[in-house]
Amino acid sequence: MECKSGRPPAGRATARRNREPGVADVHAAIVCLTRLTELMERRRAQLAEGAGLTEQQCGVLEEIATEHFMPSLFARRRDSSPAAVSKILRQLGDKGLILTAIADGDGRQRRYSLTSKGKRAMQRLRDMREEAIRRVWLQLDEVEMRAFTAFGERLADNLERYASSGQSVTTARSRETYADGAVPASPADEE
Repeated sequence: MECKSGRPPAGRATARRNREPGVADVHAAIVCLTRLTELMERRRAQLAEGAGLTEQQCGVLEEIATEHFMPSLFARRRDSSPAAVSKILRQLGDKGLILTAIADGDGRQRRYSLTSKGKRAMQRLRDMREEAIRRVWLQLDEVEMRAFTAFGERLADNLERYASSGQSVTTARSRETYADGAVPASPADEE
């Protein structure tokens, strides 16, 4: 049933708006997420600086603290090169934060551990994080925090599925046209 204006009755439109976000809502959410991401990046940089380190050095130091650090895996997970990780390890060693030893049984492997100075740096990082949690996160409503977390998990799952589906490439490609208006062949057409 439509009203004379050609639009659905207000009740239906309101119900639809309550069920699914409109484009303006999505854009507002993206702007908010971008702002949060930038603020979290800035905060990570502040934490690292507060401990006298770079963000990359903090990441490596935190991994070494877990006692399961493997430079090649770390480089792969961070989409970095082994040479870049080796440079960070040298920097941390030069600062007196880590020790490097040859692994027992395999002279090609290295073991990394925190020095007492490295442990103090890690404790400073933990203390600064705990302070931020107390002053920022714990001031928020518990119900809203749980809703935010649930929403974030659903959004992350959706983004991961979309990114792994290859649809983003297909969709972008389907919008391409040549100057004469022809649409390029899809990869399926080329087989």
